[in-house]
Amino acid sequence: MAVATQEDFVRLDDTGLTDEELFERVPQDVSAVEKITAPRYSYWHSVFRVFFRKKTNIIILVMFAVIIAFTYVYPAVMGYDRYGNIMDAAAKHLSPREAIEKFGFSIRWIFGTGASGQSTFDSMWYGARISLSLAFLCTIINFSIGIVVGAIWGFSKKVDLVMNEVRNVVSNVPGTLIISVWVLVFSPSFGTLLFAMCVTGWIGIAYALRTQVIIIRDREYNLASRCLGSSTARIALKNILPFMISFIVTVMAQQIPAYIASEAFLSYIGLGISDTTLGKILYNSQSAMVTPGWEWEFWCPVMLSAFISVVLFLIGQNLGDAADPRTHM
Repeated sequence: MAVATQEDFVRLDDTGLTDEELFERVPQDVSAVEKITAPRYSYWHSVFRVFFRKKTNIIILVMFAVIIAFTYVYPAVMGYDRYGNIMDAAAKHLSPREAIEKFGFSIRWIFGTGASGQSTFDSMWYGARISLSLAFLCTIINFSIGIVVGAIWGFSKKVDLVMNEVRNVVSNVPGTLIISVWVLVFSPSFGTLLFAMCVTGWIGIAYALRTQVIIIRDREYNLASRCLGSSTARIALKNILPFMISFIVTVMAQQIPAYIASEAFLSYIGLGISDTTLGKILYNSQSAMVTPGWEWEFWCPVMLSAFISVVLFLIGQNLGDAADPRTHM
């Protein structure tokens, strides 16, 4: 690359042009000094822009929409009666082919029938409605409490001392044991199981958020904001929360499938809800797992539970990545 020398530059005096010909006078505009010409930044607009940039995320969202439709809309439209064919001995434990031959082709018979002659397909989605509702409510309650307590826990040293002792005590008791005791003491119902899964479920979430708050709160920009007179609430909402959303969404993605698995496990060992859930279906179809020709009754709910968990996990993971401000550049 050639290096420019002094001879390559032209003196303005040598051009023979006047100042009016060389320069254009621009009128002074005081308001233009403060005007920001860059496009306005929107956090949530950037989140969804990054999220929908991946075509796979759209496919996953379509799968999630199908799950929601079959979970909440399908049972309401088609109806569900688990004892509708209980008096018909020929309708029990039918394979998909046998069920279609007996009742005619319909989507409700594509997975055969169960021990009471009910449609396995209908039972799965009716059970998924209760299991998903329980998981969503547990997530909302635990994260609502956990976010508030975790933020206070991370900012207050006095609260930190007390909550650390509480966590040390609770964390040494298995969560399954706590839930089992509550269910055994009180009658197993949706409300009892919801309360049992939330009574201490928020502590782990609050502790994880407390750790993140401690890491972020003492960064230079937060110290500068505090020196300029910003309140703790403003620092928490404006400076810390945007960096926490990615972490919160990622943890949510892990917790929702965990709640579904917990309900299924409790129902499988006989401590679940008396109504039809995915776990209750698995509990009632244990013998079908090893009975030739009846395997559909067990493995179809297992595959549905796995499918729902994977879809929810992928949505949460990808949404968590998109919520990270560092991906908005």
